[in-house]
Amino acid sequence: MAHIYIYSPAGAVRDKAGLKRGIKRLETQGHQVELDKDVLTGFQRFAGDDQTRLKAISRAATSDADLALITRGGYGMTRLLPHINYAAIAASIERGMRWMGYSDFSALQAALYARTGAATLGGAALIADFGGIDAPDDIMQACFDDVLAGHSEGAGWMLPKLKSESGVREQYAQKPLSSKAGKLWGGNLAVLTSLIGTPYLPQITGGVLWFEDTGESPYQIERMLTQWLHAGILAKQRAIVFGQFSQSKLYSHDKGFNLQAVVAWVRSQLKTPVLTGLPFGHVPTKVMLPFGASVRLLCDGSDAMLLWDAAL
Repeated sequence: MAHIYIYSPAGAVRDKAGLKRGIKRLETQGHQVELDKDVLTGFQRFAGDDQTRLKAISRAATSDADLALITRGGYGMTRLLPHINYAAIAASIERGMRWMGYSDFSALQAALYARTGAATLGGAALIADFGGIDAPDDIMQACFDDVLAGHSEGAGWMLPKLKSESGVREQYAQKPLSSKAGKLWGGNLAVLTSLIGTPYLPQITGGVLWFEDTGESPYQIERMLTQWLHAGILAKQRAIVFGQFSQSKLYSHDKGFNLQAVVAWVRSQLKTPVLTGLPFGHVPTKVMLPFGASVRLLCDGSDAMLLWDAAL
């Protein structure tokens, strides 16, 4: 079983019961759980002031654990980016340590790859995925176990059917799509959008770029995607993949302007394939995605699959 180092690099932990449940579940699964000494520290909305959280990241990098797992996301990573010891994190990854998280963790993933080319994992967080009253989601748990066992090789999903004026149709009906290898990258849309124009957003062309978010309305999602479009980033990718956009609020003023309308508009602006339905985001059912790994994207009818090297 794995040695898992738990640390809090972003928002303060308010759900202490969830933290305890998450630790107990991982220990019950046979893992050795090590808690950073400041895992419950709080300062304003953060898990400690900037220096406290920077030191927590540094301790994680030198812990010799198999996995560094965040307690939660929230907000706080972007303000740390100029001061993180990226070389130390990359060195830990070189030794075989994995770094996993999602949401605000996307900022660290992007900056680390931009600075060092080191790969991380978009995946679980302790409280959200292991700390609930109910048992962890079966798919999430299986993907998490595969990562720790070194067996993670890909993720597949069914492309959702789209509704049009003429009725329901398949998302893709043309010949199977098989991409050449490209870098998989992405994460939380709002977090990554805040990095455009900074040295912390990777300059990747020919990649497979995925997005997810929570609590953003369709117009806010489109506004952020428009920035990516106008910056020329979307057109340089081999494919764009939408994960889950949970708790997206519609307003009476929208008059049918929903997430599907946003996706349709993005598709109309690009020759790049745009897929939806990836099981990743602020939802219980999520796969683990290797940010920075070379992947192949296969699409045949309503079936989509990402494949990568199992050694990651």
